[in-house]
Amino acid sequence: MSHSTVDAVLLLGPTACGKSALAMRLADEIALEIVSVDSAQVYRGMDIGTAKPSAAERARVRHHLIDLRDPSEPYSAADFVRDAAAAIADIRARGKLPLVVGGTMLYAKALREGLSALPSADREVRARIEARAKEIGWPGLHAELARVDPATAQRLPPNDSQRIQRALEVFELTGVPMSALLAATDRPPLALATIALLPHDRAELHRRIEQRFDAMLAAGFLDEVRALMARGDLNPDLPALRAVGYRQAWEHLARATPFAQFHAAAIAATRQLAKRQITWLRSMKDAAVVDPFAPDAFARVRALVDERR
Repeated sequence: MSHSTVDAVLLLGPTACGKSALAMRLADEIALEIVSVDSAQVYRGMDIGTAKPSAAERARVRHHLIDLRDPSEPYSAADFVRDAAAAIADIRARGKLPLVVGGTMLYAKALREGLSALPSADREVRARIEARAKEIGWPGLHAELARVDPATAQRLPPNDSQRIQRALEVFELTGVPMSALLAATDRPPLALATIALLPHDRAELHRRIEQRFDAMLAAGFLDEVRALMARGDLNPDLPALRAVGYRQAWEHLARATPFAQFHAAAIAATRQLAKRQITWLRSMKDAAVVDPFAPDAFARVRALVDERR
């Protein structure tokens, strides 16, 4: 298949399932660059606790979207979609495959589906629209919608109460027709193929989570958090420091909680994260599923990437 089949391949999976090792192995065989989809690896000075690729790994394979921000600065899903789309275009322009690797599922979802600029539902506005519908009926409201947002009204039947209500609500809240907002959404026109690494053996995943956390501690994770605390301008409520492991380490160091309590809390929080990541992945119905702990996991991922690039 030609390189134009997809713009990028997403390799997504829960924490500690071996995504990065698989990606590095693929890079030995395929001309690719890695785009990180990790909301903690974007921060400088947060290396050990985010399992950031080492300097040697980054010298071997080019990585994008790592060390973009200081931990005091915000970084959003919209920032990620913009930066990832730019990195993907840049990698493609150099004739390589962009492999988007990580576990921040909110970012992955935004890249896959685009970000909508629509406001969230407003109970008061909805109640007002429903009261008006009782007076003049949904076809009457459809006629009102046709005056403020003809494009949306045109594609809705006069009795589609739910969608008519939503379109009127959006117009009332923003003063802009929904059709115009949808046309301007930050939806990157990217063709993406998704591979979901879903471990069948949950006990094995838990064992790897604990093993990796102990390796982080041995590598100096607590010293890394001490250095962040010593800056004096950071606090545990910042998005960067709400990352799993960092929040528990900060509390342990600030409050002198027992080490065993900190260790158990960090591992429990990481397991919870993995569980949420697996739920997100299961909802991605178009994803090709591979068990990362299966003996043929690499061969399967390699074949899927070859099919899609």
